[in-house]
Amino acid sequence: MNFTRADFPEGFLFGAATSSYQIEGHGFGGAGRTQWDDFAATPGNVVRAEHGQLACDHYHRYAADFDMLKAGNLDVYRFSTSWARVIPEGRGAVNAEGLDYYDRLVDALLERELKPAATLYHWELPSPLQDAGGWRNRDIAGWFGDYTQVVMERIGDRVWSAAPINEPWCVAWLSHFLGHHAPGLRDIRATARAMHHVLLAHGTAIGVMRGLGMKNLGAVCNFEYAAPADDSPEAAKAAALYDGYYNHWFLSGMFKGEYPANVLEGLGPHMPNGWQDDFGVIGAKVDWVGLNYYTRKLIGPVDGPWPSHGEVEGPLPKTQMGWEIYPEGLEFFLKRTHAEYTKGLPLFVAENGMANPDVLVDGAVDDQGRIAYVEGHLAAVRRAIAAGVPVQGYYLWSLMDNYEWSLGYEKRFGMVHVDFDTLQRTPKASYHALTRALAR
Repeated sequence: MNFTRADFPEGFLFGAATSSYQIEGHGFGGAGRTQWDDFAATPGNVVRAEHGQLACDHYHRYAADFDMLKAGNLDVYRFSTSWARVIPEGRGAVNAEGLDYYDRLVDALLERELKPAATLYHWELPSPLQDAGGWRNRDIAGWFGDYTQVVMERIGDRVWSAAPINEPWCVAWLSHFLGHHAPGLRDIRATARAMHHVLLAHGTAIGVMRGLGMKNLGAVCNFEYAAPADDSPEAAKAAALYDGYYNHWFLSGMFKGEYPANVLEGLGPHMPNGWQDDFGVIGAKVDWVGLNYYTRKLIGPVDGPWPSHGEVEGPLPKTQMGWEIYPEGLEFFLKRTHAEYTKGLPLFVAENGMANPDVLVDGAVDDQGRIAYVEGHLAAVRRAIAAGVPVQGYYLWSLMDNYEWSLGYEKRFGMVHVDFDTLQRTPKASYHALTRALAR
């Protein structure tokens, strides 16, 4: 890597991120059924119908995985808890084995002097709650608050930071409008409700955690740089709308108590009754904001119903996902979030990384592309810091190759290679390079 710790401010934190369903193995420990189990069991939804029943078996291997984090000179581990592991039906009876697991997880991190950064929800809604309407149902805010209370009464005294929901855009738009993720809906009315209720649940959970006396609470949103596909006014309008529902909607709700007008032109008629009255809860005070950033999109107009736009393939080098590599977008969002929304709150890059077609050869994985990707994006972070943005940490996605949702197990984001037949872990060149760069 072309940097060291000395290139960042004193106390700047480096970490790695994962999520429960992608690595733990959901088929044991008393975990209940989730919408992802249902989605994966439906033909055509997931590559090769792959699922998360075993995943990386982190449930049984977490201690060795944390040893790799510690040996890699990282400071923070960002993980998520599984709602269905803790409360199998989503409401009601608690699974003691699930709570005990997260208790052990947090203690194991602290024993290794790693900071536990908890996220309460990373997309695996319990199936019974989906049956009851899921994110379309306003009651989900209360259900989520109850779940938050159960989890954080157990581990909230020891986690270093906590955030309610990972990437609200994916929870609401990707899953209810585009249908690419569970529950796989393509319904504008469902989308409008999910876009609002996910924020209501966020604010409710922040309130619950404040009531428990917890500190260092934040929000984690994802961002994609939206550029017009050409110089036309139509393309500029299309890109602004994409930017509105992807990048502005959730921050605007949290920090300004309003939604972007250009997005409400489409979603407004489908919003739940009384949505305007919820911003007092949605705007619950947070202590930091996490930005997840991977790529940019070129957006142009298309004929058809709202939002009447589509993506155009861009000219930049791309990752294994087909995503353009554009570090300048990360710098842009760090600066804009600070200037327009957070006004001095600490910012963290809560996810950043790339899928790469990594191959294990003679016991090693030479992922030079990932090294270059990280270098480029950390250079963008340094430029933002130099411009006065209070960026306090960077977490790589991901610690290890894992279940990449509807794409199954073929897209590799990890700095540790996982053989999905044997589950053998092999640190890649990027892991070794980062270990050297972060040496104290």
